[in-house]
Amino acid sequence: MKEFLPKRIWQWFERTRVGRSIFRVGLPQSNLERAQAMVSSFLLHMQPAKVNRHSLRASYSFGLGLISLYLFLILTFTGVLLMFYYVPSTDHAYNVMKDLQFVVSAGLIMRNMHRWAAHLMVIFVLLHMCRVFYTGAYKRPREFNWVLGVGLFLLTLGLSFTGYLLPWDQLAYWAITVGTNIAAYAPYIGPELKYVMLGGNAVGQEALIRFYALHVIVLPAIAGFLIAVHIWRVRKDGGLSRPDEAGDTVQQVELSQLPTSKTYGLMELARGTTPQVGRNPEDEVFAWPHLIFRELLLFLLVVAAVLFLAVFWNAPLEELANPVHPPNPAKAPWYFLGLQELVSYSAFWGGVVVPGVLVLALVLLPYLDHNRKGVGRWFARDRVVANTIFTVCLVIAIVLTIIGTLFRGPNWSWQEPWKKPPAVTESH
Repeated sequence: MKEFLPKRIWQWFERTRVGRSIFRVGLPQSNLERAQAMVSSFLLHMQPAKVNRHSLRASYSFGLGLISLYLFLILTFTGVLLMFYYVPSTDHAYNVMKDLQFVVSAGLIMRNMHRWAAHLMVIFVLLHMCRVFYTGAYKRPREFNWVLGVGLFLLTLGLSFTGYLLPWDQLAYWAITVGTNIAAYAPYIGPELKYVMLGGNAVGQEALIRFYALHVIVLPAIAGFLIAVHIWRVRKDGGLSRPDEAGDTVQQVELSQLPTSKTYGLMELARGTTPQVGRNPEDEVFAWPHLIFRELLLFLLVVAAVLFLAVFWNAPLEELANPVHPPNPAKAPWYFLGLQELVSYSAFWGGVVVPGVLVLALVLLPYLDHNRKGVGRWFARDRVVANTIFTVCLVIAIVLTIIGTLFRGPNWSWQEPWKKPPAVTESH
């Protein structure tokens, strides 16, 4: 049986001088070549040569971290394409949106993909954090990587929030107005913070150019750097957590009797770093092809899902922004509607204290939770109290968001979404 033609061409190219100068290792055929391929490749060297079978189980991680990364890559790609047409000016921004919708080839698809990827990234970064928490993967030695994850979640919200204004329609204008008003409730620095964000006291040209610069330069650069560090720390911290991790032990010996390198290694283990020796070799498989092929398949599925949403559901575009005709009610972006609901009860407690305490609790969580039990297992019985508290807070946040989205009508009054609003009669 003849070999597949593209494979024969690739094998011939690998043997040429040009091919050998580019690819140090061809398609791996042996275990040694599989390990060499992971080490010698620029893209693959971030992955370990071998991974634990437990980390490959789809039911453990659901690929939520990878999905978040792929959505960021889609946002970067579509965002760069949109930048070729977008003009950060209050006189031209809305017209550009119309051109993308009706004039530019595939412009609507690109904008739809960018919009859907932004919404999905907020959701999947949150789901990824929930997965890490419910499996106890934030515990030692991954404390700092959890803090990086909290920072990336806040950056994701910031990226989505700054991009919300760029279409310059009614939805964008008043959502940013409400969002920046919430930020102004912060004590002492609130009004100054709002002024710095908007470049003035109201949403205008200065706000648009600042949000544009933050959205396309500052925040993506910070997010890209933190993502790289986050992925690097996953590998350096021993990969994904696993159930037997807490049981790893080191033979008790006198440190003074060991060479310096071994002493350092045992000191690292004593501080809680995941051991790199003593594992069962049968529990590990080569990253090529087991991990790499799964990652490629997941990437194709994410792109297909975003493209499907972009084809069948368009990103909203309302009328041109009008500062003198606010909608009733004016709502923040959907991921801040729970916060807006809290602010409707108390500006200080709902807009400052509650979100501040939650963020601080998330940052301090891995350093306050010293229990090593329940790592690597979903909803472990050893962590019932922690899981219950986290779930209650998560459910409250979701319920508040749903209330703000569906059950708030004019003047932020309660309304039932399944009932039609009363008809407005004109007076003569």
